[in-house]
Amino acid sequence: MEIKKFGVVGAGQMGNGIVQVAATSGLDVLMSDIKEEFTARGMANIKKNLGRSVEKGKMTGAECEAILGRISTTTNLADMAGVDYVVEAAVEREDLKFNIFRDLDSACPAHVILASNTSSIPIGRIAAQTRRPEKVIGMHFMNPVPVMQLVEVIKGLATSQETFDTTWALCRKFGKTAAEANDFPGFIANRILMPMINEAVFCVYQGVGKVADIDTVMKLGMNHPMGPLALADLIGLDTCLAIMDTLYDGFKDSKYRPCPLLRKYVEAGWLGRKSGKGFYQY
Repeated sequence: MEIKKFGVVGAGQMGNGIVQVAATSGLDVLMSDIKEEFTARGMANIKKNLGRSVEKGKMTGAECEAILGRISTTTNLADMAGVDYVVEAAVEREDLKFNIFRDLDSACPAHVILASNTSSIPIGRIAAQTRRPEKVIGMHFMNPVPVMQLVEVIKGLATSQETFDTTWALCRKFGKTAAEANDFPGFIANRILMPMINEAVFCVYQGVGKVADIDTVMKLGMNHPMGPLALADLIGLDTCLAIMDTLYDGFKDSKYRPCPLLRKYVEAGWLGRKSGKGFYQY
């Protein structure tokens, strides 16, 4: 299936990153969110990122303007009726994603593929909210999207091979490397990553080490580019908690229980970089 127009629901950190990558690949892109201030903020972030690329000589000013010219915005989800492929990139809340997929299913013609950038919620559960489960798939980008090479592609129980092949081809068009994951809570990336982050939080909680020392051990001892606590702040502690809750609810295994300190920080509004404070002060 040929994709000419691409839609992204959500103009936040992940959403505007996906929009930038899709527009850079040559697709016309429609970015939607519930308020104009959110889409405006998303566009400003894209312009800033592309501006850096121009300054570094990675693209010309004309190329930057051409990319921006391929992006349009809306606050009406019904406008997604005009695209061939939609990626939902809303916050990691099951009820919210379910509502978006019901609305997209009603708005979009039958041929349109509906993908989710969910980092942990089973695709089969999302697909069950629609009348086109064969055209629902997981397309999990990594943060920051323009920089990170990986996309997890997750087939639900009913996802068709054509939907999978189209999504795989899109990843290649975007210059990404795709990895296939089966449909279990957390998929591959977060089933491994989040328990590691959660264990780092337990190390803080139990006084095993200070935040900076824990991150130093993982950076220098395990050759990670970023420590797990700094990474948690980048991802968003609310997102980390939501993923741990999904893992715990999905497997009912105590090894996935969220650290009480993680929940305490989220309840206090200490969400990481986006709130100005998490394990570090920003």
